[in-house]
Amino acid sequence: MIEELDHFIDGVAVPGNSGRFGPIFDPATGEVRARLPLADAAEVDAAVIAAQRALPAWAATPALARARILFRFKQALEREAGALAALVSAEHGKVLSDARGSVQRGIEVVEFVCGVPHLLKGEFSAGVGADMDLFSLRQPVGVCVGITPFNFPAMVPMWMFPVAIACGNTFVLKPSEKVPSCSLRLAELMIEAGLPPGVLNVLGGDAEAVDLLLTHPVVRAVSFVGSTLVARHVYATGAAAGKRVQALAGAKNHLVVMPDADLDQTVDALMGAAYGSAGERCMAVPVAVAVGAIADPLVERLEKRVRALKIGPATDAQAEMGPLVSAEHRAKVAGYVDLGVREGAELVVDGRGVVLQGWERGFFLGGSLFDRVTPAMRIYQEEIFGPVLAVVRAQGLDEALALIAGNRFGNGAAVFTRSGAAARAFADRAEAGMIGVNVAIPVPLAFHSFGGWKQSLFGDHAIHGAEGVRFYTRPKTVTSRWPRDGEASSGAGFAMPTFG
Repeated sequence: MIEELDHFIDGVAVPGNSGRFGPIFDPATGEVRARLPLADAAEVDAAVIAAQRALPAWAATPALARARILFRFKQALEREAGALAALVSAEHGKVLSDARGSVQRGIEVVEFVCGVPHLLKGEFSAGVGADMDLFSLRQPVGVCVGITPFNFPAMVPMWMFPVAIACGNTFVLKPSEKVPSCSLRLAELMIEAGLPPGVLNVLGGDAEAVDLLLTHPVVRAVSFVGSTLVARHVYATGAAAGKRVQALAGAKNHLVVMPDADLDQTVDALMGAAYGSAGERCMAVPVAVAVGAIADPLVERLEKRVRALKIGPATDAQAEMGPLVSAEHRAKVAGYVDLGVREGAELVVDGRGVVLQGWERGFFLGGSLFDRVTPAMRIYQEEIFGPVLAVVRAQGLDEALALIAGNRFGNGAAVFTRSGAAARAFADRAEAGMIGVNVAIPVPLAFHSFGGWKQSLFGDHAIHGAEGVRFYTRPKTVTSRWPRDGEASSGAGFAMPTFG
């Protein structure tokens, strides 16, 4: 029997009524493990209205009381971390060690917003005029929506809804229809922690549900993580409908290898950054820029390591890389390898022929390595989102920085070097939102914010950290005067008020 999932609306599981369902696959076996109801207009409206009903009481709940619920949620997450990681692996396919790490990075955001009373403090200016004070505060924006991708079923939702809820908003989460189970379980854990019904709702759905949420008159803010094509649509549609929107988009992160880099450390870093999670990360490294004479030894070492890459299901404790999320995505990534060959890049390692005995129907693809890739090639320009690493050769740091500047994406960039001068120049000049110096995947911790530049982020705010708090709150300033007893009116004033 194939399990049939539900929506989670107003604190309870709600069966789907649209008559439309999407299959949930086990990427390691290729078999359907569950069916997800795909929401129609009535179900979207039910979730949004539940969030609207819950909003006044939740916004009025003291920040300290909200924080205590999040403390209990954090405890539940720590208790259930292993089970949540298993859910992530079952639906996405990534190996368990990677899944556990992603759950932990989500927990860290919850831990951060447990301090929300401090994060929401405003400012106060006493005596700006006669008997007059001025102060500011931050208040919730209202009903918020999160639209999350398939590659991080636990982490990315927890980069959104805990921040929004801690700030006094209510939330409707629309996870990727490929990996919904983790989001549904997170909602159950929030209710167990004491969250009132309706504050967090989870909808199964596809593009139809997304567009309904983007234009719903009750929704005030939308957070999105996904491809640049969809992010642009989310931003344009949501902003046109008067929503506040943060839309985190695609990437083509470069790792620059300087001639003085430690090759052992660099190759270790590149293997994890390019092939971890089967390359299905927006902070993966699909481009290595080899500067000068280091190129040949770098490619030589990478070739040996990529050929030895251990591929298998998440249940295999020795596996370093699992399957891709779907048959369609595997075909797309393999198509890029085909394209690279046609474009004239040197295919050093070909991962297209990988077949695992006993797992022939799984969505597995081996690691591929290209050398002598040029900026004119589509495999350089476009986001592949799979286990394909392209080596581009450059003569110096300036040329490497020019490559980063010329790319339409600007999510992250890294440099490996022993030179402090080169590292400092790179950190200052690289046109990306997140920079690594001898760190291949520079994902900031929860008390900083995650976000790129150029076509990697649409909107004015990055996600989580202080930027997340600013996104999910609106500033309000209050100018206050209390006349003294018996004070006579000074008459009507028709000039612009001045103080002091």
